[in-house]
Amino acid sequence: MAETASLSIILPAFNERDNICTIIESIIDLSLQYKLEIIVVDDDSPDGTSEVVLELARQYSFIRLVRRVGRSGLSSAIKEGLLNACHEYALVMDCDGQHPTSAIKQSISHLRGKGLDLVVGSRFLQGSAINGLTNDRESASTFANFLAKKSISKRYRHLTDYMSGFFAVDLKQAMPIIRSVDVNGFKFLYELLAKSNGALLVGEVPLIFEKRLHGSSKLDIAVAWDFLLSFLHSISLKLIPRRAISFALVGLSGVFVQLFSVFILTNILAYSFQSSLPIAVILAATSNYLINNILTFRFARLNGLKLIKGLTKFLLVSSLPFVANIGLASAYYEHISSNELIAQLLGIIFAFTWNYVASSKFVWNTP
Repeated sequence: MAETASLSIILPAFNERDNICTIIESIIDLSLQYKLEIIVVDDDSPDGTSEVVLELARQYSFIRLVRRVGRSGLSSAIKEGLLNACHEYALVMDCDGQHPTSAIKQSISHLRGKGLDLVVGSRFLQGSAINGLTNDRESASTFANFLAKKSISKRYRHLTDYMSGFFAVDLKQAMPIIRSVDVNGFKFLYELLAKSNGALLVGEVPLIFEKRLHGSSKLDIAVAWDFLLSFLHSISLKLIPRRAISFALVGLSGVFVQLFSVFILTNILAYSFQSSLPIAVILAATSNYLINNILTFRFARLNGLKLIKGLTKFLLVSSLPFVANIGLASAYYEHISSNELIAQLLGIIFAFTWNYVASSKFVWNTP
């Protein structure tokens, strides 16, 4: 008889009070087949998710709660759960009912029977089905998988779902890679595959992706932004930090704000180029600050009065490149060429490096 497998099931949660009890109760019987522990990693949900889990933990000794205060994010919750797992195998799944618990046994059997390091529950493998996504969400997921396939090791090209939130892993084999996964990324599975660089033996099982039991999806623009950053980070061979990529993309939007502002001021309001440039630079800097606060530094997002103070700091921090931006652009325009576009771009390029380093440290207090 085969030795009983020891299994840790990781359930990352945020505001899942209405779902968590149903999901846990649906997998409790697995304790009859596995040496089981269930780890719920809750990002200090205000809806009382942790209290529900604690009540269940009083009834079942193999249920554990990791309540995170001051830390948040799906990828980091998954990583923390995996690092806290005590058993040989771990399985990560959502706790909103979209991942059927019936796929757990199949995944672990496939993992052990095939001698694999990782098994992915795929929504796109033959035998799978997607019942819990709108057509737009399904199309977006398909496109994201297409991009993901192009950006990671060729050894994983046989996979069909790089964005799945359901996967089983042999912790002994994968733990060194798990420890190094960047939790600022988009999807933990994608980051794990990208970080492993083809070192893991990976298979798939079909997954029936269902509708949420209760509540709404937490997918928002920040999640889509994270995927874009992860993709660009991967194709840059991980040489450029994600935050720098994000800051640069936001800065690119500021370029358009500045160029558009100069165009309006010079062509419609009849300002001179030299007079319009300072106004345009301030507008672009303000735009960059607000977008960076929402996306690049959202983990340290400033609100209320701190948002106003942060803008003041940002403009002060930007004062050197602000002067350099105007000075370089004006000097180029007056002494070298009257090409307004090139003149502005010279100032913008210099400003980026200073702004990124200084604002990270002095505005959002991040390393």
